[in-house]
Amino acid sequence: MCEAVIRGLEMIFVENKYADKVIEKTLKENPKWGARDRRFIAETTYDIVRWYRLFNHVTDITPNGNTQAREGGGVGSSDNFWPLLGAWCIWSKIDLPRWTEFEGLDIKRFWERYDQARNTRRLRESLPDWLDELCARELGEPWDKECSALNEPAKVVLRVNTLKISKAELQQRLEREENIETKSLASFPDALYLAERQNIFTRQSFKDGLFEIQDAASQLIAPFLRPEPGLRVIDACAGGGGKTLHLASLMKNKGRIIALDTEPWKLEELKKRARRAGASNIETRIIDSSKVIKRLEGSVDRLLLDVPCSGLGVLKRNPDAKWKLSLAFIEKVKVLQQKIVMDYSAMLKPKGLMVYSTCSLLPSENEEQVKKFLTLQDGKFELMDEHRTYPSEGMDGFYMALMRKH
Repeated sequence: MCEAVIRGLEMIFVENKYADKVIEKTLKENPKWGARDRRFIAETTYDIVRWYRLFNHVTDITPNGNTQAREGGGVGSSDNFWPLLGAWCIWSKIDLPRWTEFEGLDIKRFWERYDQARNTRRLRESLPDWLDELCARELGEPWDKECSALNEPAKVVLRVNTLKISKAELQQRLEREENIETKSLASFPDALYLAERQNIFTRQSFKDGLFEIQDAASQLIAPFLRPEPGLRVIDACAGGGGKTLHLASLMKNKGRIIALDTEPWKLEELKKRARRAGASNIETRIIDSSKVIKRLEGSVDRLLLDVPCSGLGVLKRNPDAKWKLSLAFIEKVKVLQQKIVMDYSAMLKPKGLMVYSTCSLLPSENEEQVKKFLTLQDGKFELMDEHRTYPSEGMDGFYMALMRKH
């Protein structure tokens, strides 16, 4: 099991693979592992990724030979991640095995350095220097509690597919037929979360399309657009289609939803999910040129722009992102965000409604982008409402702004 964790870390940090895909691949290749072993591999790998900088610091061992990268919270090449696994054992209060891989680890020294690190936020919360500085500058004092909340493991939240089943019926079925305990989220009409983390994708209720995995904050986006049965709607950055499917459910399969994306494989995944969910009012189109947007000009009642972003609001579930992100990428994606909202907003009819949303915490990707867009549009759009969710509230960090076209 430990070797599987080490191999996973190599794939994430050296081969630059996404952590969730690494875990999925590792577990898929070893179907004979029991639930306890699978949980150990997944949770231990995620813990080490989440606390990568802190564990490097407190072990006082350089696994990658790149002291400068470590001190700044960066990632260098590595051929030895065993000290990090040893750090995880000490941190988890597990007796450190007397293996040669853990030679040089001093438990007393570990806790001394750990106590010292607690006085420095970027070490205590395991953050790259540049990211801590950027978020502190943009968010101010709230960054303290938000960065701490981002290190908490994310809940597994289900969105009930109301095209097929009610929330109460699904909850009863999961408990009665599949021995899965869920809890209701009172303020979220279609949300349940798992009392105990487990692989839900193998369950018959998932295969039957009775629910999707979707964080509670993400479940606020589709209703924020105020969709109604019979309308013509575009989800212009649809990706794998989580919000597209939610729109179809809210519209009761009536009307038309056009899901757009630049990546064909994502739209293929959406088609599979739509068939499973019984969502029949979705059409997919690949954005392979500006002509696709031009042909749809002035044609829709509702437009969802869930734009590409830094993803800083979802570090709970994607902790490896903080080691893969860069300031240059964030600056580049902000240019793309403004281009998308300027170009794609032309698809909206007069009096139509548009939602601009991100899973970022940064005002420069959120409120400031909306203000800039409204200024450049010179009265053609008005801001009707905006809403934020925060990791400290127990969910992902999202921003959404509702605008009307005059």
